Amino acid sequence: MDEFMRLAIDEARKGLAEGGIPIGSALARGGKLLGSGHNKRVQDGDPIVHAEIDCLRNAGRVGYYGDAVLYSTLMPCYLCAGAVVQFGIRKVIVGESETFPGTRPFMESHGVEVIDLDLDECKKLMYDFIAANPTLWNEDIGELSEGETAPAFG
Repeated sequence: MDEFMRLAIDEARKGLAEGGIPIGSALARGGKLLGSGHNKRVQDGDPIVHAEIDCLRNAGRVGYYGDAVLYSTLMPCYLCAGAVVQFGIRKVIVGESETFPGTRPFMESHGVEVIDLDLDECKKLMYDFIAANPTLWNEDIGELSEGETAPAFG
């Protein structure tokens, strides 16, 4: 495992320690870290702050993204995959897609190379979280039932 996936996993653990969803991300170019982040939907009360979005925000304006690599502990959803496509990121490396299949076909149909490392460490983080927080997880992936609400942070 390279240093950027390790950093993404560390970000996921940071999010979990903050009471959030354990998904982390890092953006690198030419062996240099541009930014990293983690899912802060719960902590910030903001449905848009997925790990990849937080990572891109923290990286700031980097100009050309075509030679950057986005790392994520979990296969990106449509929101995050849309950002990948929008900014022209050509390579995404994910820790796992077993707990959430995400949007691999969507990204690949837009010319993005997707590499799934199928890491046990990433799967365990998500399986443990989902088992302990099923309603919060269902909110995160947009599968809450009508009238159902996830617990508030704090």
